[in-house]
Amino acid sequence: MLYAELDYPEHYSYCHEPLVELLEAHFDQVQSGLQGDSWIWIFDGDDKVALDSFSSMKHQLKSSAPNSRLIPKVLAVLQTRYSVKLIEPPELEAHEE
Repeated sequence: MLYAELDYPEHYSYCHEPLVELLEAHFDQVQSGLQGDSWIWIFDGDDKVALDSFSSMKHQLKSSAPNSRLIPKVLAVLQTRYSVKLIEPPELEAHEE
């Protein structure tokens, strides 16, 4: 499910490292990569949230768990540094329909 999209003037690749650094400062388990697209995974136990540019030119916040406890935590951190467009209600991604 798609919960939010970040808004910034740069190409998403320029935001990748600052995003990773921000999230690593607040969460213990963060994995990331930048190869064509940017992807960042944040974990808390079995809960996983993705922040990626797979289906947009901006980073989008996603989770396959409809009641993810991690979504509000990640949103709160992102909103300290980025403009975040919330998607309410959250939308299904094309592969989830």
